[in-house]
Amino acid sequence: MQITNLNPDTDIGASGWLVDLGEHRILLDAGMHPKREGRESLPLYGKAGHLDLDAIAISHCHHDHVGSLPVACRHFPRAHVLMTELSYFIAERVLHNSVNVMTRQRDELGIREYPLYSHDQIDDIMPQFQGFKYNREIEWASYQKSRAGLPSPTLEFFDAGHTLGSAGILIRGKKETMFYTGDVCFHDQTLLRAARFEGVKADVLVIETTRGNREIPKDFTREKEIERLVTAIHEAQKRKGCILIPSFALGRTQEMLAMLALLMREGKLKEQPIYIGGLGRVFTEIYDLEAHRANRLHMDLQLHEALQLIVLEKGQAEKMKLSGGKIFVITAGMMSENTAAHDLAARMIGDARQNIFFVGYADPDSPAGRLRSAKRGETFAFSPSAGRVTRECDLQEFDLTAHANREELLEFVGQVSPRTVLLGHGDDTARHWFEEQIRGRWPKIKIFQPQPGVRIQI
Repeated sequence: MQITNLNPDTDIGASGWLVDLGEHRILLDAGMHPKREGRESLPLYGKAGHLDLDAIAISHCHHDHVGSLPVACRHFPRAHVLMTELSYFIAERVLHNSVNVMTRQRDELGIREYPLYSHDQIDDIMPQFQGFKYNREIEWASYQKSRAGLPSPTLEFFDAGHTLGSAGILIRGKKETMFYTGDVCFHDQTLLRAARFEGVKADVLVIETTRGNREIPKDFTREKEIERLVTAIHEAQKRKGCILIPSFALGRTQEMLAMLALLMREGKLKEQPIYIGGLGRVFTEIYDLEAHRANRLHMDLQLHEALQLIVLEKGQAEKMKLSGGKIFVITAGMMSENTAAHDLAARMIGDARQNIFFVGYADPDSPAGRLRSAKRGETFAFSPSAGRVTRECDLQEFDLTAHANREELLEFVGQVSPRTVLLGHGDDTARHWFEEQIRGRWPKIKIFQPQPGVRIQI
């Protein structure tokens, strides 16, 4: 077995893992780096050459895992694309939205390489997509190789509990097995139940390390965090300001909407409209429509019925009156430019009545990350378009993550009992914490922190 990390950097970026199993090759994920632009944002597909790739398997439909899929299909034209049936309902919409975003960035920022693919190209590759149920063993070798008498390796999707359709992927070869966690959540969220990775064993484990740099307080509970959020919303509304909760359109938006709906149902928050973005509304409808297929809590909770959702129109975030305790659950989670979350935040940062509540991950180098590190009264560079701003708003963080905590992931390493662990999807501090802990508890396990484009022989 040979594994190549195609992420162009060592951080949380463009996920892509090339796996060679004898005569067979598969690509796990085809993401796009959230902090890079143009072709610099792509996985290092050139490092793979033009190998005869059999298949591409997608763990879930967040942009850093699926955003460059059309480019991968162009580079590996014979590969068929495998994903869970729930991701199958989402992937096309994510990719078409990506074209729209890249086209706007070309026009507004002058990035001539954009878009990296077109709407027509997405339509052309859709027949290559196949959706599968969880816990079904699938042969993924190409038809030509199977006909030549080469037995096909298999893969199996396991529910990762991270977002709708998310999966860990177990690959079974002739002699070795490998498990790729993708992004995983080992605790129940408001809607989605925890990952179902019970009983997974593998020789090789490729594991995310997102929260390896975050120690969880001993008295922490999710219930206490929700209570803190309720108190913070009440205090914000007393000041007659607004509340902005920047959220990823897929997953975080629906989890926050469900939480607000339940709190209103219980009388802990007053009933009021919730402002969301157009893409967030699209995925919210999919969450409602596919509730019967998902392993989730509150099966009867239909978000579009439980809440009065108002979709912000284009440009509305720059003009509407920010008063009266309005609640915005708005894309994007990292407040990237040309999003409603960025435009609202730019207006709210300098106003002491306003409130910005973070409920998930934000890259330190993103506008959201720079805002989170700013103290009240501090002037900082928010973004190129907004320039330097002075933070006067109330800013709070609530740990309502959709990623596994580091102790949970460490326990999973023990469950899998691999001979080799590859650490990815985390910054240097996070990966080094995992390496140190694994060496201390299981000294016989080989540990790699794969560098971009370097092929590792297992």
